[in-house]
Amino acid sequence: MKIAFLIHNAYGIGGTIRATANLAGALAARHDVEIVSVYRGADTPQLPVSGKVKLTSLIDIRKDAAGCESDNELQQEPSALLPHPEGSVKAFTRLADLRVSQYLEATDADVVIATRPGLLVYLTECATDRDFLRIGQEHLIHGSHAPSIRAAQDRAIPLLDAHTTVSEADAATHREHFPDARTHIVALPNGVPAGAVEPSGSDSKLVVAAGRLIPVKRYSLLVEAFAKVAAERPDWSLRIYGRGPERAALRAQIDELGLNEHIQLMGPHSPIETEWAKGSIAAVTSDYESFGMTIVEAMHCGVPVVATDCPHGPGEIIDDGTDGLLVPVGDADGVAKGLLKLIEDDELRRAMGRAARESAQRYAPARIAERFEEIVRTLRPELLPPAPEPAAPAAKTAGPASSLRRTAARLVRPLRRKPAPVDPAPATAPTPAPLKALRPKASARATADGGLAVRLPRAGVTGEWLTLVGRLRGTDGTGAGERIVLPLAHPGYGKGPLTAVLDRAGTRLAEGRWDFHVERADDGKRARVAAALVEQARLLPLPLNTDGGQVSAWVPYTTAAGSLTLRTWLRTSHAELERIHVGEDSLTVTATLHGDAATLLDMDAATLVAVSPEDSAYDVELPVTVQDGHRLRCTLPYEQLLTRRGTARDVWQLRLRPVLGAPLVPLGRLAGDSVDRKRTDVHPARTLVHPERGPVAVRPVFDPENDLTLDVRDVTDATM
Repeated sequence: MKIAFLIHNAYGIGGTIRATANLAGALAARHDVEIVSVYRGADTPQLPVSGKVKLTSLIDIRKDAAGCESDNELQQEPSALLPHPEGSVKAFTRLADLRVSQYLEATDADVVIATRPGLLVYLTECATDRDFLRIGQEHLIHGSHAPSIRAAQDRAIPLLDAHTTVSEADAATHREHFPDARTHIVALPNGVPAGAVEPSGSDSKLVVAAGRLIPVKRYSLLVEAFAKVAAERPDWSLRIYGRGPERAALRAQIDELGLNEHIQLMGPHSPIETEWAKGSIAAVTSDYESFGMTIVEAMHCGVPVVATDCPHGPGEIIDDGTDGLLVPVGDADGVAKGLLKLIEDDELRRAMGRAARESAQRYAPARIAERFEEIVRTLRPELLPPAPEPAAPAAKTAGPASSLRRTAARLVRPLRRKPAPVDPAPATAPTPAPLKALRPKASARATADGGLAVRLPRAGVTGEWLTLVGRLRGTDGTGAGERIVLPLAHPGYGKGPLTAVLDRAGTRLAEGRWDFHVERADDGKRARVAAALVEQARLLPLPLNTDGGQVSAWVPYTTAAGSLTLRTWLRTSHAELERIHVGEDSLTVTATLHGDAATLLDMDAATLVAVSPEDSAYDVELPVTVQDGHRLRCTLPYEQLLTRRGTARDVWQLRLRPVLGAPLVPLGRLAGDSVDRKRTDVHPARTLVHPERGPVAVRPVFDPENDLTLDVRDVTDATM
């Protein structure tokens, strides 16, 4: 059976694209499957598509592509077949009308699936004489579209052979709306594959949420609820992943509630599975969900979900009290109560996590593909191959006599053969085939002790003599401590991945960023290692490493270019920040001193130093309170800095001096899984008035080394 999925742009990111790729990949195991992207906006898809799925595009809109049609006159005109906003130059154009119609006239597909309202209209109004199955998909819910789109879709649905929704509740709504339609209306949930990540250990004190930052997701409600959680359990934190128009409002809400040390806005992250696995609880606070793909993703990672019992998806996915919790919609107290129930009960949380992993298997793409095949079988059974015939009965066992005759024949047959002629000339050894280009793509995982385990599939690393080489960025790799070489171990049998482990206890790496290459001694080739998955979850509960009298931390990560890199810190002394409190006119920090400086600590002489960017004579030095052991606390009044300013913007580094005359110790956050705290550990600015320069904004900011600074700048119209 040949199946074609019509999609707006398969090269972007979104739930419909992900769901289509998952189902297409599962069906491709048994059928001929094609994804037809009306538009092509990138060289390669941003979300993974199975290599067994053919990917076709009808209109190339890549700016630098030789066949770019952005300037085509028809591409400048809105669709003549679709209502606004589907029929707009931002969605479907006259050129789309033409190309989709031409495709439908020419396709030899047995089944064509439309994944969007505009495509449903095309499917029912173009190539009406063709005899392929027409199946529409609703990836939102019946009442969520603009009235013009809803009306056009309502006219199209009765003309389809089948129409699927992602929840049973929405399927019932559609059947009520089309009581006389011959269309087969049925629920077909999104297929969500289990990630390749290690499931959550349920021991991190972290709640995770992910999705577009839009009003319907109600992240503001989650922030309000987490304020109640933090008041009772200040050792727990919340991470919100995603981008969207609500980000600025959420940032302001977090600042206003003083939750900067408890809630982080992480931005988008792909693949998201590695981040779900870091959490012990997931949270969904939407007003409505058409399905709830993020719920299933979290469950696959062994993370129970606290979700609002909103229409339509969560209640069909979560078995309340077994693999997650359902709480009232729009109720911050209810959300907080649900989160605290799992926070306070470790055994319940772990049991629900195990049950969640098992429940999520219902949505494995292979199972959803089987449900899709049942839809086709109901409509056109001739399109699917018949069930396999039962195996023929085994032949009777031969008796002893016949067995002896066969044994004798096997022994005598070689003696009857003529000996092979002997070639007097030695055979010429065949020329070995050239090795394929190195294209290493690794999965990396932080180990339980903070080391690094790397796995490289053999597909991109052909050759026999291979090593994994790490080099300190900014060096040529020839100096002491600038290069590490790890043998890549071959699997004991089969064609499994090559592996290497960078042992934490036995390796001391200089501070910086280490880039990884695969080097092949067979031909002297080397190639940068791309990152598939980088798992950091095991780093969350780990303290700083202080073995050997030095303070160190490692964090593997994926660069913006998609390469595997290891960020390392190595210091003789370090002050690890525990808490930052931004007052109206001062900054208070609490930190623990590690390394050599801890042995020098003088509780009567330790100081916090704000290092002036202009001159050390302008440094601000304040006494520190030693609370217990090596734990320190200090308050820095902003007025102390304002009187010593020199430019429109000054950045003051914050350091600790353990005793009079001792070297300054960096103050920052190295423990955990973050390589860039400036982006995620954000604190509000306070505005004061300088007697000469006017309004001045002071904000604590982490620098590229994850050390704390104070950014002090004049407030102008551009910065207000």
